[in-house]
Amino acid sequence: MHTKFKLVSFIKLLFKLFVLSLTACIFHFLIPTVYAQNALETVQKSKTIKIAIPTDFPPYGFVGIDLQAQGLDVDMAQLIGQKMGVKVELVPVSSPNRVAYLQTKKVDLVISTLGKTAEREKVIDFTHAYAPYYQAVFAPKTLPIKTFGDLAGKTIAATRGSLEDTELTKLAPPTALIKRFEDNSATVAAFVAGQVQVVATGASVAATMIQKNPQTNAEFKLLIKDSPCFIGVAKGEDSLRVKVNEVITAAHKSGELEKLSQKWLSRSTGDLPD
Repeated sequence: MHTKFKLVSFIKLLFKLFVLSLTACIFHFLIPTVYAQNALETVQKSKTIKIAIPTDFPPYGFVGIDLQAQGLDVDMAQLIGQKMGVKVELVPVSSPNRVAYLQTKKVDLVISTLGKTAEREKVIDFTHAYAPYYQAVFAPKTLPIKTFGDLAGKTIAATRGSLEDTELTKLAPPTALIKRFEDNSATVAAFVAGQVQVVATGASVAATMIQKNPQTNAEFKLLIKDSPCFIGVAKGEDSLRVKVNEVITAAHKSGELEKLSQKWLSRSTGDLPD
């Protein structure tokens, strides 16, 4: 009887030790997860925020004659850093890799003419909009295009992974040939060189292209999507997203966003969505 009692006590002891060990393991794995999802705390401790910006997408982001990044998105990144009281580390990205940089924690925010789509909302979160933007189809005036059906049999340049790429893929007829390029400079260059008949890009990029290359005789043809610019935040980083939203809301009320829009786009911000 005494031996049986000892055995039961020993089994109970083993069970308690198992529960304690299991709890410790769970706690061990949960702590890094919680920490990893607190980008705002990391930013505040390091006094530095890493922000992805474009360098091939004027006037939102490009390299000036002084070899420094400039543009609306760059100014917006600096504004956020200033309001948060931290140093800004600018990280150049392209349309295909900007979301991946956010997912892999290479940056804390993406400010790179990022449009909000259902596909992107599955993998990243978005702040309020901070600037106006829209994508469209542009082609020579001599090329009759009034509907998306008119793109049948046409060659079209688009930047891989961009909003115009994904949306045009849905809208263009099956016989339209979409040639995808790795960045916006290559996309525009292909159209200017006559490698394609049509180009799908942002209105501001097209305006710069037409101004620099009047020989293309290009004009607006079709609206792909009215797509204001949002700031990308990694999934689950709610504290950082809320903080950036506070900055955007205050800048909208103070007129700072309007100044940036007028400076770089020569147009008003209009009604920006949350």
